[in-house]
Amino acid sequence: MKALLIALALGMAPTDSLPDLSHPWNLQECIDWALEKNLTVAAAEITVKTWEVDNNTARMRWLPGVSASASENVNFGRGIGGNNTYERGNSATTGFSVGANMTLFDGLATPRNMEYSRLNLEAATKDLQKARDDIRVKVAQAYVQILYNYELHEVAQHQLSIDSLQVVRLQGLLENGKASAAELSQQKATEAQSRLTVVQQAGNIRASLLDLAQLLEFHSWEGFSIVRPKVTFSDRMLPDPDDIYAEALGVRPLIRAEELRLKGTEKQIQIAKAAYFPTLSLNGGLGTNYYTSFKTTGFWNQLGNNFSQYVGLTLSVPIFSRFTIRNGVRTAKLRHGSQEIRLQQAKNNLYKEIQQAWNAAVTARAKHESTLQATAAAQDAFELTKAKYENGKATNTEFNEALSRLVKAQSNALQATYECLYQTSLLEFYRGGRLEL
Repeated sequence: MKALLIALALGMAPTDSLPDLSHPWNLQECIDWALEKNLTVAAAEITVKTWEVDNNTARMRWLPGVSASASENVNFGRGIGGNNTYERGNSATTGFSVGANMTLFDGLATPRNMEYSRLNLEAATKDLQKARDDIRVKVAQAYVQILYNYELHEVAQHQLSIDSLQVVRLQGLLENGKASAAELSQQKATEAQSRLTVVQQAGNIRASLLDLAQLLEFHSWEGFSIVRPKVTFSDRMLPDPDDIYAEALGVRPLIRAEELRLKGTEKQIQIAKAAYFPTLSLNGGLGTNYYTSFKTTGFWNQLGNNFSQYVGLTLSVPIFSRFTIRNGVRTAKLRHGSQEIRLQQAKNNLYKEIQQAWNAAVTARAKHESTLQATAAAQDAFELTKAKYENGKATNTEFNEALSRLVKAQSNALQATYECLYQTSLLEFYRGGRLEL
């Protein structure tokens, strides 16, 4: 019931908390907003609250159950009267009672149910933490993609500026008879292609901003922009993937959640076995009756005279349950085995993710070093070709090819830089650190 009220409250909550798009957002602001607005996280929070209610219910089972009742019976013909003898005639009986029942021993099922519920609550809390971590990773991925697209857009703009300058140069040479109309036309075509690349890269920026805005659950994203931090490349040694995995086992919420559920299945086995034991209960109550056929005594006098109390113990011993207890234990053991497999699968998947991230980081670092060298070489080659071209010793085709090689080298270097930045940050995140750029 509490979980339903929470869900209704979320559904009826006003959505007046609009994002402030008057300033660029940094990575932490994006993550904080996503954690607040993401529906998957909200659903995980409700699951935690549901298990909190279940845990409270399990702890309250220690308390006795108390109930009250009132009854009104009408008898026709021969029936028992107020003096506890049978009389002929119609009569009515009014009864009031209060009873209590408390389990004293149930094979330790109650404390084990409490422990089982507590473990599930802890597991749900870890699931919530995992849902938040997943959002952090997705936001970081989208954020880095935007930064990369911005860099590519600047490279494209730089290429366009070079091509535009060459068009102006060739226009002057044509007017002086030192260049042909074909050369000018070819350079204008190259400039047009560069302009198209700039437009496409601008579109990629908007598309990546939209991806992040949708991840943040923005209803309107016009004016949304991000902070472009200064990217610093760290060349420190990466930890060994096995060392990262050993640390991750102790901090990753998914692993902890599956471990808690494994302990929960162990409690389920104990709970199932508890049904083999007798159940001892303490019960007691108060009661009284009023008989309309007993004419000589008034209502209140009868209630006082008929007032009675009782207290007793009830022992229930299971003898034959049609093998339901045995099968319940078998089922609990199968759940335990299945949970062991899920835990091992989670560990295996974590190890694979760490290996992949580590390999991607190492590859990106090596690629970063080689692309920097390739960019420097391409820059030198372009400068030489440009000088030769402006002195009439190189063709327009040679100039454009040298420029294309430079742009490609710069793009590859940027890609390697941001890939290395993200994968290195992801490895630190697996170790329990924050996602930072």
